[in-house]
Parts: sequence; structure tokens; C-alpha cells
Amino acid sequence: MSTECVRIVVLVCSTRPGALGPVVGEWLIEMIGPRAGELGADLVQVTLGDLDLPFLDEEEHPSSGRYGHEHTRRWSAIVDAADGFIVVTPEYNYGMPATLKNALDYLGREWAWKPMGFVSYGNTSAGTRSVQHAKQVVTTLRLVPLGATVAIRIGDAMDNGRVRPNPAQAGAAVGVLDELVRLAHALRPMREGTGAGVRPGPLPGSYIRPLTPGDAPQVTVLQRCCWVDEALANDTLDIPTLGESLEQVGEWLATWHATGLWRDGRLLGMVRARSIGNDWHVGRLGVAPDQRGQGLGRWLLRSAEAGVAPECRRIVLFTGAKSRQNIRLYESEGYQPLPLADDEGTVRLIKAVAS
Repeated sequence: MSTECVRIVVLVCSTRPGALGPVVGEWLIEMIGPRAGELGADLVQVTLGDLDLPFLDEEEHPSSGRYGHEHTRRWSAIVDAADGFIVVTPEYNYGMPATLKNALDYLGREWAWKPMGFVSYGNTSAGTRSVQHAKQVVTTLRLVPLGATVAIRIGDAMDNGRVRPNPAQAGAAVGVLDELVRLAHALRPMREGTGAGVRPGPLPGSYIRPLTPGDAPQVTVLQRCCWVDEALANDTLDIPTLGESLEQVGEWLATWHATGLWRDGRLLGMVRARSIGNDWHVGRLGVAPDQRGQGLGRWLLRSAEAGVAPECRRIVLFTGAKSRQNIRLYESEGYQPLPLADDEGTVRLIKAVAS
């Protein structure tokens, strides 16, 4: 399971003047805040009334992702950055507030594969019918509603405008957070596959996306798996990829155009490239040992070549002088080996950029 920090939006839905939603939202964050710190979760409270979302007024369908209004783009950015949601909602006439339904309807891709928990409040049913109504809607958006909920009966729980201390309800709120965070981690690979800038990969269910410094742990593991063969073939351990720290990997990820091939949250392969003068340098081409023999290295190489900067006239890459399998691959892709005079252990390979 991923250990990355998760961002949880606590969404307060009621916009009625004097509504209890903000009070319940503050109580919730107070109850679950310490546990969120233990779980590595960031809590962000968002009140729908502060967003000034009118009734859905976009001409394009939400699935297009093309938004004409600034209020939609702001809302999209908030939802897109979140890993999960806890909705604080009243019950209006056996259903959820129109404001919540409207906010859900505004977006499409941004909701997909994120867990959603509910804290409801009301009189007779403590808002539970609002949650039942909302769950029918959110599953259509590929949100994943939790089984755990918190239901607050106003007459029993409120005291002078505040939520009365109740250990059972506080424990239930922490239970919602625990389940939400676990699901947020488990669903992360599904979210990544539908994110902005993601493209399908060559294997069923795989995808490629740019690598960032946040991917340094996975890149470090893949490098050490892949370059052991390089070390054995060239009879040396003096290979940067085997000794780089997480910080060093993060530093070059910030300066190179690096691409990762992923499936089910696992980094299967990678390549990096950048321009140096009039040369397009390609490197760190690696495929996990158990995924070799499927043409993934060749596919990643061509992907890096396709991104060549306009000013570049040739593509340059390096490999060990005794890495015969690597050299055969590059030669089959049109590269010409040119030994380096000052480094007998390394060979440089050159390919002209097609006009």
C-alpha cells in the first residue's frame, strides 16, 4: 500500500443562513485531526457556500473537462487535488441538499476512484436518508462510498449551538477517517490511470505519465533492480544508478523530462531525456526484470525520441561498453556506436534526428 500523504476534503454542504453545517464540520475536524496526523492525512475544510457555484451553467458536458467559467475551474482544481472526501450534509425532505447534487454534477473525471464518507445530521432520521440518496449518485461518478458513517440527531447532540461531547460519535468519526484513508491509498493506482496528462501504455491496463520528484522512491527501487545486470556485464559497481540517494534521484527528476510506465500502481519502466545544446540526451532507460521480453524498452525509447526538442539535430545516449544486449537494441533502432576516448568503459551512441 502507498505511504504517500493523502489530501482529504471535508465538504460542508448546507448553504442556508444559520445552518448547523459549519458547526458540525468544525466538530468533525476537531475529533479526527489528531488521528489524521498519525495517518499522514491532510484535512482541508471546504464550504460549498463559499464557492459561489450557480446551478450548473457549463455548455460542455462535464465529461469533456472543458470548462468555460472560472468558478468551475476553481472547483475542478479543489476536487482534482483531493484523494478523498468526507461530506457533512443535512437531510432535506428525504434527500441530500440541492447544493450537493449541483456540486457533484459540475465535474466528471475529477471524482473518479476516490472514497467518500458521510457525516449527516437531522431530526427524526439524523440525516441518514440524505446519505442513502447521495450514495446512489456518487457511485455513478465512480466515487466509492464508505460503509462507515456518522449520523447526528440534532435534538440529542446539540447544546448551545455546539455538538455535545459524545465518545461514541467521536469514535465513529475516527472510524470513518481510518476507512477513508485506507481506501484512498488502495484506489490511488485507479486514480492515476484517469489523471490529467496520462496516456495508455503498451500493455493492457498500463499507462504512462511524467515522473516527478515525488516518484523518487519508486524510481530508486527500479534503478537498483535494473542496473544490477549492467554492473555484472561490465564487471563494475561504479554505476551512479546503484548508489544514488532518494534526494539525488529527486533532484534529477526535477530537471529531466522523465516518463514512467505504470500498471496497478507499480512502476514497470522509465526513461528520461533533455536537450543539451543541439543534442537530445536520452538515458535511464530501464524495465523491471520480470517485465522484459515484451518490447517495453523499445517502446519507451521511441517515446523519448518522440519528445525531441525542435532545436536538436541528433539523439545521444550512453551505455556500458560490454552491455551487448543494450547495444544491439540501440543499433536495431538506428544508433551508431562511438567509443569515448576518455572512458573505455562507456560507449556513446548517436542517431540523427529525422527532418
